[in-house]
Amino acid sequence: MSDVKIVAIAGGSASGKSSIVREISEWFKDDLVVIGHDNYYKAHDDIDFDQRKKLNYDYPGAFDNDLFYKDLLKLLDGREIDMPTYDYNLHTRAKETIRVKPKKIILIEGILVLYDERIRSITDTKVFVDADSDVRLQRRILRDTKERGRSLESVLAQYISQVKPMHETYIEPSKKYADIIIPRGARNLKGIQILKRHIAHLIEG
Repeated sequence: MSDVKIVAIAGGSASGKSSIVREISEWFKDDLVVIGHDNYYKAHDDIDFDQRKKLNYDYPGAFDNDLFYKDLLKLLDGREIDMPTYDYNLHTRAKETIRVKPKKIILIEGILVLYDERIRSITDTKVFVDADSDVRLQRRILRDTKERGRSLESVLAQYISQVKPMHETYIEPSKKYADIIIPRGARNLKGIQILKRHIAHLIEG
């Protein structure tokens, strides 16, 4: 399947990536499959649960990019993969995998999908979803306290010690590799329309 194309959507935590990816994947559901970079967090069975709870998920070394790259090459070659999954309750890789069949568009998404040069080299279109840091923090607080049952104190502590410095060191600099930047996240309807037209062109091409 030589006409398979990879589209990467990166951006900071709570920037609006998931909302945009959801809309894009529903719009092109017959021709597009989503691969979340979060599925490729490294396994941590070698350390105990209390240590795993303190892991930093916002830096490049948290991801198994060797496996991610190999799986993307298989999909580009028209082969199916068994995508790993991650258990956020246990803070390690789950035993379950998901069988993924290649489609015309492989949409990869995650905070650091533009960081690794190997991944960028096989990506047709690179997108960065941009959002103000205050907006991202507000969204993260709402999400983590309401959906994940975390305390405000723990969310802020993690943001200050891990999320903010990792964003400034690794995620924000990867924006320079983007072909398309969507400011204001999912609120930027014109930006999303431009991305939809571009993906439609890739599918037709």
